[in-house]
Amino acid sequence: MAIYRSLAELPADFGPSAITIGNFDGVHLGHRAVVRQLRLAAYNGGWKSTVLTFDPHPTRVVAPERARKLMTTPEERARLMLELGVQQVLILPFDAEVSQLAPEAFAEELLARRMGARAVLVGENFRFGCRQAGNVQTLEALGQRLGFAVEVLAPVRFRGQIVSSSLIRRLITEGRVTLAARLLGRPYAIEGRVVSGRGVGSKQTVPTLNMETHAEVIPAAGVYVTRANGADAVTNIGYRPTFGESEQLTIETFLLGAAPAEHTERLTLEFLGRLREERKFASPEALKARILFDARTAGRYFRRAKAICRPVTS
Repeated sequence: MAIYRSLAELPADFGPSAITIGNFDGVHLGHRAVVRQLRLAAYNGGWKSTVLTFDPHPTRVVAPERARKLMTTPEERARLMLELGVQQVLILPFDAEVSQLAPEAFAEELLARRMGARAVLVGENFRFGCRQAGNVQTLEALGQRLGFAVEVLAPVRFRGQIVSSSLIRRLITEGRVTLAARLLGRPYAIEGRVVSGRGVGSKQTVPTLNMETHAEVIPAAGVYVTRANGADAVTNIGYRPTFGESEQLTIETFLLGAAPAEHTERLTLEFLGRLREERKFASPEALKARILFDARTAGRYFRRAKAICRPVTS
């Protein structure tokens, strides 16, 4: 399994390949279905299962005013794809030169010649080439000439709705992290550096880990059941209204049953469920009481989850 970050890195034996192409932000249930079909095509043909994705996202080059915030970095997407059994991922730098490739050049030079395409799997709305001039019909015609088959995949639906990255991003920013996790196939997570807070928590409420993150998609302000580096936790996202409204968004995590480790430098937060909105309390004592109440509620959540997952014994 390998990740390549430019065409110059591709080895001579990169192909023959079964390839899927896309941005794959979040690597959600729809993307996972594509990977299953990709692996099957590669296995049946004796080829390598290959993902082609881009960095930066093409809209950030061709239409920056329409560029969306992303749930995952290219490296995270590549890692998740490899975990799903893909053999190789090419993160192609998307620059002005790539954006100006005609559909014919994209298919012939990149897919057929450089990547050794034998099969290409794409969604129904796939577009490619300069100004998105190519569609699935264009790709099928080029494949017939260049020697690769094209498989067009239908979207995955959940409760009648198409699973998409844009839908999941909206759910997260609305705080609906439980439904987002179902569509992702895992809890949504952000990662960041542990930083010093104002010292209010340890003195007046409870000790917390304060995160500084470069994540682009942040759940709505509120209190969440989370896992922090794998430990049971409660996390507040918001502006600390009890201590005077702050202009800077804060992410504060209280570990259940344990004090924060002094040596903790980085934190990965997985969002499992939303408990409530952020609110202003009359005093730090009232806030502390509510935090402890939220912690007990989260504790019941984790106990139920562990009971459900406990193996049956005779």
